[in-house]
Amino acid sequence: MASMLEFRTPGYNPYAVKYSPYYDSRLAVATAANYGIVGNGRLFCLGLSAAGVQCEKTFETNDAQYDLSWSEINENQLIVACGDGSIKLFDLGVENFPVMNFHEHKRETFSVCWNPVTKDSFISSSWDGTVKVWCPTRNASFKTLPVGCCAYSTSYCPSNPALISAVSADSSLRIFDLRTPVSAKYHLTNVIPVHAPATGGSGYSRLADGSIYSGTVPNEVLTHDWNKYNDTVIATAGVDRVVRTFDIRNPAGGPLALMTGHEYAVRRVAWSPHASDILVSASYDMSVRVWTDGSTMPQHVQPPVPSGRQPDTVRAGTQLGLMNRHTEFVTGVDWCLFGAGGWCASAGWDERVLLWDAASLLRG
Repeated sequence: MASMLEFRTPGYNPYAVKYSPYYDSRLAVATAANYGIVGNGRLFCLGLSAAGVQCEKTFETNDAQYDLSWSEINENQLIVACGDGSIKLFDLGVENFPVMNFHEHKRETFSVCWNPVTKDSFISSSWDGTVKVWCPTRNASFKTLPVGCCAYSTSYCPSNPALISAVSADSSLRIFDLRTPVSAKYHLTNVIPVHAPATGGSGYSRLADGSIYSGTVPNEVLTHDWNKYNDTVIATAGVDRVVRTFDIRNPAGGPLALMTGHEYAVRRVAWSPHASDILVSASYDMSVRVWTDGSTMPQHVQPPVPSGRQPDTVRAGTQLGLMNRHTEFVTGVDWCLFGAGGWCASAGWDERVLLWDAASLLRG
């Protein structure tokens, strides 16, 4: 691989890395001492300059940090998900302490996401089995969405501020619509069984080789992300090492595409902000892989079945590149929003943050 920048977090193991939505030269890393098992956390705010990657500021927390999200209304603020169940709002202009502290979760807060549309709220998910919706100016959440089991990841739809998604330990992708009455299943509108075969339409789906897709054994789903160009498509991944895409308009239709190749659990997926079919995944196999889900490629047409009902074909995604410079679990990856398109940041338990050009992988 051509160009690569590196920053070390000595004594702290990164869990998440995010580029600033305002600057191409600023990013932040949420970390934990002792792999997040016991000890404190440290937030590293990094800047890129001609001298390389420099640490501009750090913030300490009493417990591990598992995720972070930049504010959409203040370029100097960001929220951090902590192991004691709290969420802390830090400001780069304020020394040492958070400007707000949100603490309602009963167990570890594992994911946070700022609303990219209205920009006036953020969400968090926790091992206590809930997703909470917050206003950054109030200490108390104004809505709690029950999941019922460990909720590893939550996110807003990139174009609709009322749609919230979450993936969890029960092998499910849930969609909540805040426009529905709270009496209607606490805003729950869809539950997609990630590892199940298709049950709607023709009743089954085929793989690209023509065989029947029969699903797999349910496993924990650890991560998901919304497609930035098609707001009905979500990618999921987790313990079973497979990256899948789904259309939330067809919850019984099974996956749209499967991307296989990782050797251990996939910890993070992120769709490219520059192309509708490109996504990146970070895994415990110490690699980051760049994929196309095949949605822009011509598909082989399957012969009709005797019943006359044409089954859906599950596309086989293609691995476009592999970045294997990490020497421990890779727990975070993110795309830079700016530039020609292709720069990524990845972070792993080897106490390193790597910045690299994914486009160089695609070029070979």
